[in-house]
Amino acid sequence: MANYTLIERRADLDELVEHLLGEKVVSFDTEADSFYHYFDKTCLVQVATRDSIYLIDPLALGGPDKLAPLAPVFASPEIRKIFHAAEYDLYVLKRDCGFEFKNLFDTMISSQLLGYPSIGLAAIIERHFDVSLPKDEQRSDWSLRPLRQSQLDYAAADAAYLIRLAEKLERELKKLDRLSWAQEEFENLAKRSWPERQFDKLGYIKIKGARILDPKSLGVLRELFLARDAKARTLDRPPFKVLSNRTLMEIAQRQPENAEQLAEIKGVTELLQRRLGREVLAAVARGVKKRHGPIPKVVGGGRRRMDRRTERRMAELKRWRDKRASSLKLDPGVYCPNATLEAIAICNPSEPDELRQLPELKGWFVREFAEELTEFIVGLPSQGAEAQPEKK
Repeated sequence: MANYTLIERRADLDELVEHLLGEKVVSFDTEADSFYHYFDKTCLVQVATRDSIYLIDPLALGGPDKLAPLAPVFASPEIRKIFHAAEYDLYVLKRDCGFEFKNLFDTMISSQLLGYPSIGLAAIIERHFDVSLPKDEQRSDWSLRPLRQSQLDYAAADAAYLIRLAEKLERELKKLDRLSWAQEEFENLAKRSWPERQFDKLGYIKIKGARILDPKSLGVLRELFLARDAKARTLDRPPFKVLSNRTLMEIAQRQPENAEQLAEIKGVTELLQRRLGREVLAAVARGVKKRHGPIPKVVGGGRRRMDRRTERRMAELKRWRDKRASSLKLDPGVYCPNATLEAIAICNPSEPDELRQLPELKGWFVREFAEELTEFIVGLPSQGAEAQPEKK
């Protein structure tokens, strides 16, 4: 069990910040409550130096915005900030506090670029230090106070090994000449900004099975989806904890007209009936009256339309990508995701400079592989002439 200091007063936070500003490397982690609340927030910040661990409680301080004294630490180019899977941590810290970040190191991104088969923090810590991190608090509600001792121990353990882990990973990246790849990923992540979260009114189309519903059922699903979100906001609970997607689909298909019929549907409990029964039946009635029209093509993203020639090029690029990733011992999706391959297939470059213009490509990938990839594309048999029409 790691020793730690719990920070619950502003004076203690100010003292900690003064201490951190004198460090060369500091590791961070955060715990939020998105699994339990519609309006999630930063509930705990774990901080570790080489010899100490601190658990900062923003809720005891008065709210996530009270973390503001940490701003100069995160913004300092002189202090390396280590995270594991930093994307969500940066998202909530920028959203809640408006922090800016410089000089990051992400141990998950590093593990991906090293080709590790498992990139979760617990797996990597066990690999390098033969230590099993506690896992029993992964689904904790971090907004409840007081925090249990097991929660505090779990949070401290997550931060305890990050500095030493980063040093080991950095050595491995240097050995494989991939440190510049990682540094570029870190810099891009530090600069990233996220738009304010907007409710996707067309999100119901993405529910499994929604696209094959008839217009009336799809209209009901739409109204149920909107009603669920409204109730989730009122209750400050995640929508899936108000009503599951599976239950939404069954209600949309069966279209109950009264409480008795609604109660027959799996997943509809007595509690749900009391809290949401009227809203559900009203949504069903609205959906039945207002059938759904054609599904908007923009919903759900998906692959861009490609002609047969581009489809064949895409297939060849996948074969090239998979073989090259295997030679580098990288996951193909880390080396070059499918969305990037699609952009390349559609571009059909004949010169490396054309690849440099594609925003989907990462800088390190272009620097290291643009010439090789362009030569491969130019050499494809189908590039020289139009393919013959297929026989009927």
